Amino acid sequence: AAELEYESVLCVKPDVNVYRIPPRTSNRGYRASDWKLDHPDWTGRLRVTSKGKTAYIKLEDKVSGELFAQAPIDQYPGIAVETVADSSRYFVIRIQDGTGRSAFIGIGFTDRGDAFDFNVSLQDHFKWVKQETEISKESQEADTRPKLDLGFKEGQTIKLNIGNMTTKKGGAAKPRASGSGGLSLLPPPPGGKIAVPPIPPPSSTAIANHVTPPPVQKSSNASGADILLDLDAPASASKAPVPATTDLWGDFSTASSAVPNQAPQQSNWVQF
Repeated sequence: AAELEYESVLCVKPDVNVYRIPPRTSNRGYRASDWKLDHPDWTGRLRVTSKGKTAYIKLEDKVSGELFAQAPIDQYPGIAVETVADSSRYFVIRIQDGTGRSAFIGIGFTDRGDAFDFNVSLQDHFKWVKQETEISKESQEADTRPKLDLGFKEGQTIKLNIGNMTTKKGGAAKPRASGSGGLSLLPPPPGGKIAVPPIPPPSSTAIANHVTPPPVQKSSNASGADILLDLDAPASASKAPVPATTDLWGDFSTASSAVPNQAPQQSNWVQF
């Protein structure tokens, strides 16, 4: 897994000064005023990289990129990187070589913004390391805890109670009221239904007065208009009186039998 990890660059600063610092004789912090700030021992480029959970401070040549020294950092803040007591632009780092030897040197930035970026890049990296550690720990604890069996046992059933779906015994479900998107019908007006008055049956006298007698025989050259005029003739023109009866079709039969020699009907009229 370590071979598959790749190295990422967290911060690059083109100008950094390196100082030899005197050994610390007490427990008080380092002070940059004790260094020879006007005469740095080395000047070059600083790169902050990360590989896995470890960060590296690399001091390289500006032109060739040759590595001058590097300081591996396992935690921050810690003994590998310390700030000085009298300035925010200077730090003390612990460099190591491949043989296991280590030494403490001082580094400083001309611009205060470069020192701020250097500090934030280390803080962000180890904040991510802390989160990854917590997530890994929680996953391991979840694996060791007994898992809950939420499956149904043999013969086990559940009962669902859905709202607005309950029905009475022997009855149908109540229809839900339509929402704003559906079509709503207005309730009927109060007072019940309006009764329609019954239509009185027609009397025999009125039926007799409204029966149209058959047309009177006319000449063969009579037109359709004359036949219509004959149909509108008054009932008094018939030779035989029409008996009063309640049968409407009987009146037509009586009126037809009263005239023996009736002219033939036209083809466009229906004979009763």
